Amino acid sequence: MKTKEAIQEDEERIRQLVRALPDEKRLLFFKRVEKDLKDPDTYATLNYLFIAGLHHFYLGKWIRGSINLCIFLLGVVLLFTGMAFIGVLLLIVISLVELKALFRSQILIQEYNNDVMQAIYREVIQDQ
Repeated sequence: MKTKEAIQEDEERIRQLVRALPDEKRLLFFKRVEKDLKDPDTYATLNYLFIAGLHHFYLGKWIRGSINLCIFLLGVVLLFTGMAFIGVLLLIVISLVELKALFRSQILIQEYNNDVMQAIYREVIQDQ
């Protein structure tokens, strides 16, 4: 896991590389980036809803999102059975795990967006 400072340095490095691109490549880069970058507030809102997994789907992490959602749904179902204690336990555990992501949403999305910008930059310079 990278530090906040390292992620910010990565972002600045990518921005400098993009500034050095010719105008037509820079325009192409920004058009692609505009549609692919994610919003930290949307991610945080999806995480805040505590319907575990939705924020993972937002980032395209389908497997992790599916696992979290299944655990959450299993916990809810168990609440209405003779195993309510296990259901409550599952809901508490999944909530605690996702609470960390909620508090780190800004930095997690910044790191995700850096990865997206880096990939788009590579594609743009390969098209030369």
